[in-house]
Amino acid sequence: MSMMEQAKERARRNRKRIALPEGEESRTVQAAARIRDEGLAEPILIGDPDRIRETGKKTGTDLCGLETVNPETSPKLQAYADMLYALRKAKGLTREEAEKLTRDPMYYGMLMVKTGDADGLVSGAEHTTGDMLRPALQIIRTKPGIQTVSSCFVMDCPNKALGENGLLIYADCVVVPNPTAGELAQIAVSAAETARVLFDFKEPRVAMLSFSTKGSAKHELVDKVRQAVEIAHHMAPDLTLDGEMQFDAALIPEVGRSKAPGSPVAGRANVLIFPDLQSGNIGYKITQRIGGAECFAVLQGLAAPCNDLSRGCSVEDIVNTVVLTALQAG
Repeated sequence: MSMMEQAKERARRNRKRIALPEGEESRTVQAAARIRDEGLAEPILIGDPDRIRETGKKTGTDLCGLETVNPETSPKLQAYADMLYALRKAKGLTREEAEKLTRDPMYYGMLMVKTGDADGLVSGAEHTTGDMLRPALQIIRTKPGIQTVSSCFVMDCPNKALGENGLLIYADCVVVPNPTAGELAQIAVSAAETARVLFDFKEPRVAMLSFSTKGSAKHELVDKVRQAVEIAHHMAPDLTLDGEMQFDAALIPEVGRSKAPGSPVAGRANVLIFPDLQSGNIGYKITQRIGGAECFAVLQGLAAPCNDLSRGCSVEDIVNTVVLTALQAG
């Protein structure tokens, strides 16, 4: 059974309510119907019901049993607007602006998650990452002790000797371009938690990557990774984490033994933390395109799960992201 098939089985056992603020978009409507049919979650299409029905007709999608919410006519509109105003008035938001924003499906969806009316949110078929992250940070905010929202990719590799039976966690590959040592430490701690909760890793083994292994090179970029290791150890003393180390030293047992003897992580890492966004983004694409790995991404660090899609996403991508969001909510 593949990683995603296992994830779907887990999602079916504890169905979560997932808000879809792009509820009028064709791929989203089709994905919601598949999610309903497969019992993976309870999707909530946010938008104008007439336009949702029109999309259903155009795509040949049966909308029976799918929950729809229209912010414009919702009986919760005023209560949500009051909440948004209370959250943002110190930043200069007026009550009139709050009421206008609450009518926006993205803001309405975030407020559903904030109040517990939904367990998570998925968007990105039409909106950019920034369009989603802005209201998420304003309304959902970050987990206690974490100030950095980042991305986490699970790479399902054909070589099952790697990582956790072929599963490797990569972070950050999408969000933070040039993290400080403190941000890098937060990304590492968040990625380990994602590995535990979302992908059922019994023991996350975190490697802080660099072009140096245990002092083999000297440079300010290496110093930043070393500082991140110290900070991460302070944040999570029980976490199995080590660095700095090169990619091969982290993954290949004989290289790990040679370059970092005695390391609890070298040669057996299953969570890989890249030092910046350039290396992370390049690394996951190489693993995907040349290594033949399947990859699935989620955001981490938010107080409740909200995940982003590529605007070129398929119906299958939306279904899979909803499944992972539901597991994060669980």
